[in-house]
Amino acid sequence: NGENFCILDEQRFAKELLPKYFKHNNISSFIRQLNMYGFRKVIALENGIITAEKSSVIEFQHPFFKQGKAHLLENIKRKVSAVRTEDLKVCTEDLHKVLSEVQEMREQQNNMDVRLANMK
Repeated sequence: NGENFCILDEQRFAKELLPKYFKHNNISSFIRQLNMYGFRKVIALENGIITAEKSSVIEFQHPFFKQGKAHLLENIKRKVSAVRTEDLKVCTEDLHKVLSEVQEMREQQNNMDVRLANMK
């Protein structure tokens, strides 16, 4: 229907096609990359129940991967980790607090060292 793509022969795909476009021929790495870009494996359903796959065909889909709609392809982007700038700010504040406490402990240790030396 133009809304997905299928890998019909996994071995042949890995041996012949992957090395042409990637630095590897590992189907698992290719699938991991697809997942990073938001592609999902299509699960066969029959009457609302997941059916055991009888063939070795692997099918993938993406909301922006549609036949005849090349303009949508620019929306397929690699997922980024969900690090927010507020989290980075909190981390920076925590880092400064810890560094300040370490400096304070160093000063206390130096004072203790001086007092111990005077006692000796």
